[in-house]
Amino acid sequence: MLVWDMKGHMSGRLEGKIALITGGSRGIGSAVCRRFAAEGAAVAFSYVKGADAAAQVVEDIQKVGGKAVAIQADVADKKQVGALAERVVKEFGQIDILINNAGILRKGSTLNFNEEELDRMIAVNVKGVIYSVQSVVTPMMQRRYGRIVNLSSLAGLGTAVVETTPYALTKAAVVSLTKRMALELGPYGITVNAIAPGFIQTAMIDGVDTGGVAKKTILGRIGVPDDIANAALFLASDESSFITAQVLTVDGGRIDFLSGSA
Repeated sequence: MLVWDMKGHMSGRLEGKIALITGGSRGIGSAVCRRFAAEGAAVAFSYVKGADAAAQVVEDIQKVGGKAVAIQADVADKKQVGALAERVVKEFGQIDILINNAGILRKGSTLNFNEEELDRMIAVNVKGVIYSVQSVVTPMMQRRYGRIVNLSSLAGLGTAVVETTPYALTKAAVVSLTKRMALELGPYGITVNAIAPGFIQTAMIDGVDTGGVAKKTILGRIGVPDDIANAALFLASDESSFITAQVLTVDGGRIDFLSGSA
């Protein structure tokens, strides 16, 4: 939504900000890129595969007058993440907002999980968050300003969905990291929050009985990427300047939790 400032100029909620979104070529990530660009941010995003999809996101943003750049980088590789941040700073001058969206899902249970797949999920879903924050946070601390939003998952809060135990483990770690990072970075004016999406219509849930999942929500539907992009926009904007260490669930009111305890 564009607004008019006191001088009569039209501006967005992220006008003048530089945002880095990991995993921005498709699904939730691409929706966040487009939403942020529409609100005035210059957008940089990483991708691992799908160069054509990444180029399309950039093209779509540039067509409407926005600024965007796609950079190939694997967030599980600390050196690549460092190079990613350096490239963004070279391109745009600084990084004000970090959205840790990159993530992968591999099915499994406690009894049958694949160790190699678990290691990869930990590398991307957990270490990727750590590496990305480490790569951008020092200049944020110096400027005493920053917005960090980590994408967790409802799985990390304990939904009753089978074959998601290893994935849930990594996303629960993101919740804990979010709170610890908020504690450590708050004195420098940096907020750190997380979003825990429910089922969102992306390639990650291909093959899932979405009708059955929709019945487990109060609103009777699964989400779309824009539902998460809108939440990310709020947490990345100055409208949320007094909010940190929080986990915002965006799930349509899911009712299938394993337990009511913390």
